[in-house]
Amino acid sequence: MDESTMKKHVTLVSALQIGFSTIGLVGALIIYFVFTFAGSFVQEEEIAITVLKFMGVALPLIIGCAAVIGLIGGIGLLSYQEWARILVLIVAALGCLNIPFGTLKGVYSIWVLMQDETIKLFKH
Repeated sequence: MDESTMKKHVTLVSALQIGFSTIGLVGALIIYFVFTFAGSFVQEEEIAITVLKFMGVALPLIIGCAAVIGLIGGIGLLSYQEWARILVLIVAALGCLNIPFGTLKGVYSIWVLMQDETIKLFKH
C-alpha cells in the first residue's frame, strides 16, 4: 500500500480510538451516577453502602483512566508521534478482550499500526 492510503488508515484508527475513548468516559460517568443513585435506596444496610461506594468509585476510575489513556493515544496518532503508535498498540491489544467491538477495533488497529508503511510514517 502507498503512503496516502496508510495515512487514511491511521486517521481512521485515531478516530476510532478517540470515539471509543469518549464513549468510555461517558460510560464511566453514567456508572458513577447509577451507583450513587442506587446508594440512596440502601440507607440502612452498611455492607451494601460500603460495596456500592467502593464499586461506584473503583469502576468509573478504572474505565475513566483507560479511556483517558486511549484518548491521549488517539490524539497523538493524528500528529504521527511514535509514542502514540506504541500506546495505541497496547490499548488495542487490551481492547481485544472487549468482544465483539473491541476485538474488531483492536485487530484493525494492530494491523494498521504494524504495517511497514505505517512505521515509516512515524519515523520522521
